[in-house]
Formats: sequence, structure tokens, C-alpha cells
Amino acid sequence: MASGSKKVIYAALIGNGLIAIMKFIAAGMTGSAAMLSEGIHSLVDTGNQSLLLYGMHRSKRPADEKHPFGYSSEIYFWAFVVAILIFAVGAGVSMYEGVQKVIRPHPITDPTINYIVLSLAFVFESVAWGIALKEFSTTKGKRTYVQAVRESKDPTVFTVLFEDTAAMLGLIVAFVGIYCADTFNMPVLDGVASIVIGLILAGAAWVLAYETMGLLIGEAAAPEVTEAITSIIDATPTIDTLNEIRTLHRGPNDVLLAISVDFEDNVPAGKVETAIYQLEIAIKQRFPVVKRLFIEVQSAKHHAEEVARAAQISDGK
Repeated sequence: MASGSKKVIYAALIGNGLIAIMKFIAAGMTGSAAMLSEGIHSLVDTGNQSLLLYGMHRSKRPADEKHPFGYSSEIYFWAFVVAILIFAVGAGVSMYEGVQKVIRPHPITDPTINYIVLSLAFVFESVAWGIALKEFSTTKGKRTYVQAVRESKDPTVFTVLFEDTAAMLGLIVAFVGIYCADTFNMPVLDGVASIVIGLILAGAAWVLAYETMGLLIGEAAAPEVTEAITSIIDATPTIDTLNEIRTLHRGPNDVLLAISVDFEDNVPAGKVETAIYQLEIAIKQRFPVVKRLFIEVQSAKHHAEEVARAAQISDGK
């Protein structure tokens, strides 16, 4: 998945970099606010993809004394930064430029170059969008796209997919806005198009921020993973009860697993140690994403008492 994510990001990075240059040249030649907004949009996207690559690199660092569980979750931080940049820079500047054009409208000098640049940009964006969609489709399985985004633990692919989708919608809006402004001699429509582009970016940024916020706070592994691990524990002969199982995604491919089990009475300590070792091997072989595994041996009665005590403390009793 990591190599696939990089392929998607590199494709978007190269495409957006070239598109940004073309859009800024066209905006400077024609004075179109919508084209300027599109240039800013592509420039922000280029920076965002660089940040995602940087985050992926940083998340690969090994654990150390200061961060004993590693740096896998750092990719979530940079994905959240990307969402903030889309909103603050992309959406903010686009709406500002649009409002300025609405207040002080001026005609577009030559829309032809805008049409050419927007058409080329749409082709480039379509290619990048297709690569991102294909990569995302390989991971979504039978889930809907909405479910796949909600349940995804890798923000890199769906972030690029959202960016490219917003970019294609923005190109359509810019094309329509410039065409209407020129055809009906209403330059104010060019500013309106810029504002709409800003709103599209703001919407995409909000969704990305919301999804990455959940990953930053900490999300559990997929239900099917938890169910399979539970089955492995239940199949261990010497374990009487599974008291509790908790999972935490610290990165797209880094799961922290903590379980509490009650062994059968009168099981020798040596057999308990062997069972724990075999259980750890079985779980990690089945799910390589489980990087850290902690097993607590506790009677079911004592565990229930501790859970009740913790609930009373949280309720302030």
C-alpha cells in the first residue's frame, strides 16, 4: 500500500506542478480571477503532495527512547496539515480574489488562452484522478466509496483523490465562469466562479480535516480484524475467558493491540508463558500490521471489578 500511495502522490505532484505554471501564466495574460484562483489551487495542491511525501518519510523512522512506539502516526498529522492548508490558503485566497473581482470587475482580455490551459489542465487532472481512483478502488473492496473513506486508515490516497476531484470540479467552474463572463460581457461572473471554487475547496478541506481528525485521535482496527483476533484467542485451549480486546491504529500499517485474558485455573506458569508466546506468533502471522502486542493475564472477576471502578471514577462517583 505504501508504494501505491507514493505512486498516486508523485503523479499528482508532477501534474499539479505543471498545471500551476500554465494557470499562472494564463492568469497574468488575461487578468482572470477564476484562472488565478485555479493557479493558487494547483500550487497549494503541489505543496500538499510534497507534505504528504514528507510525512510518509518521517513516519518510517524507527522507534527511539523519546518515541518508544515509533513515528507511524506522524502521517496523520501531515494529512491534517494538508486539510488546513487547503482551507486557509486555497479556499481563502480563491474567495478573496473572487470578492475583489465582484467588487471591481474588469473584462478578461483574451479568454482563448484560458480555454486552452483549462482544457490541458483537465486532461492532466483526469489522468492523476484516474490513478488515485484506481489505487483507492483496490483497497475499498465491496464497501461503498463513502464507507471506504470513513473506514480507511491511510489518508494519503483519499486525500489526493479528494484534491483531484475538487480540482476537476474547479476547472469546470472556471471554464463556465470565464465563458459566461466573456459571452454575456459580465466580468462579475468571473469573480463569482472564483468564489465557487473557493467554496468547493472549503468543502473538500472540511471533509479531509474531519476524517484525519479521527485518525489523529485514534481509531480502532477494522471490525473483521478484531473478530478474527477474537477467534484466535477463543481457540487457545488454556484460555478460559477473553476479558477485553482493544486495538489502535498508530499508522496505516501499524496497529497496537492490547488484550486481557483469564486463563483456566490450575494452569502451570510455564504453560501460560507458552500459550502467550504462541498466541502472539499466531496473531502477528495472521495480521502483520500488528506491530505491538500486550497481553494482560487477569481473572474475569477482577477485570469486571476494575471496569466497574473505572466507570465510577469517570462518572465522578
